[in-house]
Amino acid sequence: MSSNTCANCGKEGTDVTNTCNKCMSVMYCNAACKKKHRHKHKKQCERRVAELHDEALFKQPPQKDDCPICFLRLPYLDTGQMYMSCCGKVICIGCMHADALRDKKKANKCPFCRTLDPFTDEEIVQRYKKRMELNDTQAVTLIGIFHANGELGLPRSMTKALELWHRAGELGHAGSFYNISNTYLRGDNGERDEKKARYYLELAAMKGDAISRCNLGVKEQEAGNVDRALKHYMFAIEGGNKMALDNIKRLYLHGYATKDDYTNALQAYQAYLDEIKSDQRDKAVAYNDEWQYHD
Repeated sequence: MSSNTCANCGKEGTDVTNTCNKCMSVMYCNAACKKKHRHKHKKQCERRVAELHDEALFKQPPQKDDCPICFLRLPYLDTGQMYMSCCGKVICIGCMHADALRDKKKANKCPFCRTLDPFTDEEIVQRYKKRMELNDTQAVTLIGIFHANGELGLPRSMTKALELWHRAGELGHAGSFYNISNTYLRGDNGERDEKKARYYLELAAMKGDAISRCNLGVKEQEAGNVDRALKHYMFAIEGGNKMALDNIKRLYLHGYATKDDYTNALQAYQAYLDEIKSDQRDKAVAYNDEWQYHD
């Protein structure tokens, strides 16, 4: 059957343009034929929709950006990086620490654009709002968090937070979709909806959020879908999520994953560690650990 053949009546021609809007794989000459053929097409349609969903879900997600100063991959954990509201750059902790050590006068300046740090909550909010005007997804997300928690003088409003997180997510910010997922999972906006929570968790994972990917792996594991869980865990590990590696280890020890599965997971996590490693970052971590235990 050609692509311009009605799946119901067999009519051919350029006027056969009414496509199944779910699977996008069959054509009809009009809405009446589409409706008449629906019961015959249902199973094929559902199967193709599931295939398309999995193709999108298990597509290689985008990798996290590099530090704009040292050009090394940014660490997975937020403690290993800092967002600068002056220029919108995300700087790794190694470059933040090294810049301050070279010149203590620079300790209160952005290592990238040399702008002084803000001193008041009002200054912080104003900088974020300026970045929001430029569609800076990190700024939009953070203002949403401030509204969710009622921080920095902003009124507490989950409605406003969700509005901002939707905006940031549509612009490509994975963490915003994760925040939306948690909001529906906990019912923070007065509406607990596990279906919506799962939907936004998947969007976050597809955008590259490693914790969302790991959580999807846990859900699949709990449902007994070990193969799907392993796929999710491997994506999460490549993104730097250690919990996913631990989960694969437990699956291996209990006989649900193979030795090769665990070996591949270890290699993927080591590759991530090699990409983010630097002497500057190690020194910054050591300095912060030491500072925490001294007055």
